[in-house]
Amino acid sequence: MNIWLIMLIGGSITFGMRFSLIYLFGRFEVPETMRRALHYVPPAVLSAIIVPELLIQDGSLNLAFTNIRLIAGIIAIAAAWVSRNILITILVGMAALLILGWM
Repeated sequence: MNIWLIMLIGGSITFGMRFSLIYLFGRFEVPETMRRALHYVPPAVLSAIIVPELLIQDGSLNLAFTNIRLIAGIIAIAAAWVSRNILITILVGMAALLILGWM
């Protein structure tokens, strides 16, 4: 029962924080400089999550050709560049990781 209570409270706090920001941005005029700066937040956060997963294995930098995550990431980047489609990029990256893992 404690786990469900913690999940409910944590979800409520997260919802409240996000909803309050959405509500406030709808009520106040946000300066153009801040809008431009906020435009770069999602790519920066996504890069901060993905790059360590691709480059670091066992606590050290791994740029070798044996790093299948890095190779799959490069293939996904190429697919993104060619297709400019997020779904195709994800599918190609996942397929590349699966195939390289089997090899």
